[in-house]
Amino acid sequence: MNALMFQPNTASYYPRLDVPQIKACKSMRELKQVHAFLVKTGQTHDNAIATEILRLSATSDFRDIGYALSVFDQLPERNCFAWNTVIRALAETQDRHLDALLVFCQMLSEATVEPNQFTFPSVLKACAVMARLAEGKQVHGLLLKFGLVDDEFVVTNLLRMYVMCGSMEDANVLFYRNVEGVDDVRNLVRDERGREFNVVLCNVMVDGYARVGNLKAARELFDRMAQRSVVSWNVMISGYAQNGFYKEAIEIFHRMMQMGDVLPNRVTLVSVLPAISRLGVLELGKWVHLYAEKNKIRIDDVLGSALVDMYAKCGSIEKAIQVFERLPQNNVITWNAVIGGLAMHGKANDIFNYLSRMEKCGISPSDVTYIAILSACSHAGLVDEGRSFFNDMVNSVGLKPKIEHYGCMVDLLGRAGYLEEAEELILNMPMKPDDVIWKALLGASKMHKNIKIGMRAAEVLMQMAPHDSGAYVALSNMYASSGNWDGVAAVRLMMKDMDIRKDPGCSWIEIDGVIHEFLVEDDSHSRAKDIHSMLEEISNKLSLEGHMPDTTQVLLKMDEKHKESVLHYHSEKIAVAFGLISTPPKTPLCIVKNLRICEDCHSSMKLISKMYERKIVIRDRKRFHHFEHGSCSCMDYW
Repeated sequence: MNALMFQPNTASYYPRLDVPQIKACKSMRELKQVHAFLVKTGQTHDNAIATEILRLSATSDFRDIGYALSVFDQLPERNCFAWNTVIRALAETQDRHLDALLVFCQMLSEATVEPNQFTFPSVLKACAVMARLAEGKQVHGLLLKFGLVDDEFVVTNLLRMYVMCGSMEDANVLFYRNVEGVDDVRNLVRDERGREFNVVLCNVMVDGYARVGNLKAARELFDRMAQRSVVSWNVMISGYAQNGFYKEAIEIFHRMMQMGDVLPNRVTLVSVLPAISRLGVLELGKWVHLYAEKNKIRIDDVLGSALVDMYAKCGSIEKAIQVFERLPQNNVITWNAVIGGLAMHGKANDIFNYLSRMEKCGISPSDVTYIAILSACSHAGLVDEGRSFFNDMVNSVGLKPKIEHYGCMVDLLGRAGYLEEAEELILNMPMKPDDVIWKALLGASKMHKNIKIGMRAAEVLMQMAPHDSGAYVALSNMYASSGNWDGVAAVRLMMKDMDIRKDPGCSWIEIDGVIHEFLVEDDSHSRAKDIHSMLEEISNKLSLEGHMPDTTQVLLKMDEKHKESVLHYHSEKIAVAFGLISTPPKTPLCIVKNLRICEDCHSSMKLISKMYERKIVIRDRKRFHHFEHGSCSCMDYW
């Protein structure tokens, strides 16, 4: 017999592979080896096998979109499934959404295969992510042409496209054309699947209203829904939280728990935690944490980071660190949560230790990490260290500074008294400075009584945001601190003419799960009489301790006695007084204030913590202050 007959020189010599064998591939490396074998043996002419190679390389957990496109280009026959696979893969890949549309256009131009109901959802998703409304409307026209406007999955994605592009008028037309019971969403007359479809469409619309800030319309539709899924509750909670309606977000969460027909999931908790964080309601935050553990909701890096952030913003940095230490520490988001929390509490040295640990774990700091680091340096007055970190970020790590980094540097330099350097940095920034940066310079000018620079900053702010009270109030206060009452009168007259109102000081405290809110000189609380008595007691004890009210903080033209009375009723003092009469002795008090704490309240809180043997934690607009045993964690630098 001829020996050549035994040589592997024909495709028939090799074993034939089938689709199930290809599906068994567990990695891209393994799939490429199988593909190379199939090419060598001529088996890629089998379209089913070639399409399976495409599917795995495009949509599996180990996908490689570049490789998938090369497979697609070499397919012997491109059926609709192959086109759909590539379009879907591109639509779901970051920065490849435009490519998804281009491939779809190629599919239409070749005209060998018609798109079907599985093609358009991916195309609409690409339009939605890029906010390409014009292209989305063209796709809508194609849906009409191909008779797919009644497909529920297609309609859902079409509606989501209009919502994500901000076109709520088009979304409304489509919504009421498809949902049963146009006049009343509760009039659901379709079968079980139809009712589910209506709920999905309602969820998309509620989310859309929330995206454009129309929370009233979102709530009206939400309240009219006869059935709600967990997604319905989640979009309403996150909509309120993302638009700054934190109390309403928590109220919806409470209502969800009270009704009990739908239980919170991981997304619910992630959605409500930012609202809890902003309001500083620690007890509710603890309950959410316990709920997750009791119901075996996995505390991954996203939920874990939200819990770390919540504990830090609610004043319990120790608990934030405990949660962090139990999380997987292979994600920069998790590290940023704990480092950001430490920054809020002014713990610069701890941040440097965590930064070192982070780098040892092989996690590179991100731009968010450096915002926290620079903020901590600012709170601690570490000017040289802040400059060094800023330079390292640019020259060593290679990150391009964002406006937030420049804002931190201006704040750092301004607080430390380097006002000229801070102003020069603003004027030489590579981007246009925003109002936050100019406010930082204005605040520093006020702190260091540099009226010249302060006036320049205030003038810029008045042009940028003519109806924002901050610049007018700061300028007025600078004039008042220097005794220029004519300047004060001129600024206040300008505010009156333009109907600009100063934001009132507001503080709140959580007692037994209830938030109690107080304004300056507030006597509206049901226990106002008891609060007033406690304030008198505090005032008398402060006098016995030798405390002299710092009336320079009252920048109004009035007698000293009246000034002392105004200081006596600052909102944070009222909140502390209420906390003292509402909790057992030695119970820590945690208060949140919307403005920066004044110097008189700061010095008073140090003595109150000593007199009543209480730890008092106050989160103001800038940072946390931990008052204990007569001193503050900020070391009087804030």
